Formats: sequence, structure tokens, C-alpha cells
Amino acid sequence: MTSTARFDRGHTDDLMTFLAASPSPYHAVANSAERLEKAGFRKVEETAAWDGTTGGKYVIRGGALIAWFVPEGATAHTPYRIVGAHTDSPNLRVKPQPDMGARGWRQVAVEIYGGTLLNTWLDRDLGLAGRLTLRDGSHHLVNVDRAVLRVPQLAIHLDRQANDGLKLERQRHMQPIWGLGEVHEGDLIRFMAEEAGVDAEDVSGWDLMVHAIEAPAYLGRDRELVAGPRMDNLISVHAGVAALAAVAGRADLPYIPVLAAFDHEENGSEADTGAQGPLLGNVLERSVYARGGAYEDRARAFAGSICLSSDVGHAVHPNYAERHDPTHHPRPNGGPILKVNVNQRYATDGGGRAVFSAACEKAGVPFQFFVSNNDMPCGTTIGPITAARHGISTVDIGVACLSMHSARELCGADDPYLLANALVAFLEG
Repeated sequence: MTSTARFDRGHTDDLMTFLAASPSPYHAVANSAERLEKAGFRKVEETAAWDGTTGGKYVIRGGALIAWFVPEGATAHTPYRIVGAHTDSPNLRVKPQPDMGARGWRQVAVEIYGGTLLNTWLDRDLGLAGRLTLRDGSHHLVNVDRAVLRVPQLAIHLDRQANDGLKLERQRHMQPIWGLGEVHEGDLIRFMAEEAGVDAEDVSGWDLMVHAIEAPAYLGRDRELVAGPRMDNLISVHAGVAALAAVAGRADLPYIPVLAAFDHEENGSEADTGAQGPLLGNVLERSVYARGGAYEDRARAFAGSICLSSDVGHAVHPNYAERHDPTHHPRPNGGPILKVNVNQRYATDGGGRAVFSAACEKAGVPFQFFVSNNDMPCGTTIGPITAARHGISTVDIGVACLSMHSARELCGADDPYLLANALVAFLEG
């Protein structure tokens, strides 16, 4: 029996809108919350007492969001079906003292966040986005989505060996320019405060980052590919929001569907908003207790729960096929990938494969396998962290893409909606 809630290419159109509107984790969370509100979810505060009412609820902490739907008839020990993802992407982030310059150029001091492909940030038109924190503790989103920054590459006339192997020093070569003239302390934050419509004197903190302003776009003669920023991992966040909204309202759900969109996956997840932190466990436990449960109910619920950790993976690269496993070549538009690593860099086992294949079969969605070449180190995700921290059975999946961790990535145009359809079937149980 196929799932009744199905997505098509319109989902991919909407993904491109979501990517463009989410230049930072804080924007991704705000946009996700807005979509959930339209689906009937309501925000609950961590500092407030929770009740055991049914319906959709969500919690926001910084750049992370946890959302869940309690159906009619749910008990204190009803297990969860969780879609895990992350909101952050590798990029350049503004330092605490951002104003710098040399030789008549004004520059912005940045740190490198995550494992970004440094060369992809060169000679691009760049904007700035994130949040400003005021003295009263309030946060204000800001998005300067126009060309204000650029990291200029050295001309080949001055580096004749550039095409033989470009070497970039993170400190010396990656500081963007944003104008000419003398450097004045406070210039950047005054500019960002004006863009946000707040008084610069009230700004006491900031979390700002650089983003490429080029819009997402279909690519190829037949528009069968999508190029865009932050696909790792907003593809999964967007699909998770859409899938959760699609199943919300169902009274016959045997599980409580959950979306866990964490921050800071790209630098190890060790944060209060990361998968290593207590946020997901706290939310799930408080939901059990709010429905009148005790520790025994919590243990029963967790033991029966399953998580799909959804993150992008590597499609086979036509110019570097030797870097991939010789018998596992995920391709664009071949459906979501099931990630396997026997050393537990991914959490998938045989039982998880059965759960995911059943969801794909129900949704009428094909899927593929991803395994790393034995001679190449394998990346990891929030999957093993979720499994180890909470004792919840976890399966690692995702969408195959090229140019992972680039300022602009590439995937098949069908894969985002195929993923969303599989997630709906999984959450329906």
C-alpha cells in the first residue's frame, strides 16, 4: 500500500525557496517553525511547564528545532519515530572583533567553520546573515542578501603554479574585503544593526556568517539537476518539516512522529544545540512525563523508537570514480541512499535496513546503498551519536550529491521529493 501523502517536483521548487531564505541555521529554524505553525503546530518554551495535550508542538533553541506530533490515543509509553537532520553548513563566520584591513582595503575577520572547501568561496559575491543579540537578551535575525563581501583570489600572473595545486592559508588568504579606506572599530556591527533595524548601541553579541548570494537553480539540458547552497543539510531539514506536517493530524498513528534538526553537526555536534547535547533526550523525556508517564514508560518508549538520521552523501563523481567503492555508485535521481559502515561511522544495521526498505516500498520510492571505499576515511553523521546517547535504534540515510561542503552543491532534482515521500511513509509507521 503506497503512502497517500506524496510530493513531486513542486517540493523541489519549494526546497529552492527554502534554501535561499535560510542563509544561517537561525533562519532555517525560523522558516521551519513558520511552516509548522501553518500545519497547526504550536511553540512551547523549555522554561514553561508542559502539558500532556495532543497535537503538534515544537521547541527552538538557537539554531536547533525539535518538533513532534502527539496523536489521539497516544499513551505515556508510545514510541517515537524520529527524523534527524542538521541546520548548519560549512562556511566563514565573523570573529568577535570583525573590523580589519590592510593597504587601504577594509576587510572582515572570519573564522573557518566546519570542513569547507575553501577555494569555492573565492571570487564569489557574498552576503552576511545570522543573528544579533541585544542587551535585553533578545535575538534579531539579519540577512544582507546582496554582494557586500568577496574573497579575492591572487591573479595567476602572481602565482604561476596556481593551476598545479592551489594552497590557501586559512588566516592569510580567506579574509574577505568589503570596501576601501580606513578601518574603524564597530563599522561592521553598525552596518548589520542598521540592516536589522536595531540600535547598534544595543547590540551586545552576534552570530554572523558569510553566504553566497547566487540563487539555487535547475541545471542541465533537461533540468534534471539542482545546484544551490547549504544542501548539506537543509535538503533533509526541509524534507523532514514537509513530512512531519504531512502526517500531523492523523489519529491512527502508532508512533509519535518527531523532527530533530540540530545545529553544529559540521564541527562535531558538541554543543547544547548539537546531537551530542541533551536537547533531544530532554524533549522526548518531558513529553513522556507530561503524558503522565514514569521512568518505566520512558524506557519502554525509547526501546521501541527508531530514528532515521538523514544527511547528504556522495554521489559517484564521473571524474573521480576511483575514489568511490567499486560496487556502490549512488547516482542522482536514483532515490535516497542507505549509508552503511561496519565501524559504526554510520549507525545502520540489518534491522535498520529492513525498516528503511519497508518505508521506501510503501512510498513507491527507489533507494540506493552508500559504502565508502576501503582506502578512504569514512565520514560520519548524527546517527551514531543519537544511537549511543539515547539508546535508540538509528538508520543513516540521505540524498546523493556532488561538491559536498562547497559553497554551492549539486544533486538530482527528483531526489529531494523522493526523500520526503520516504520520510512520510517512515513517520506513518
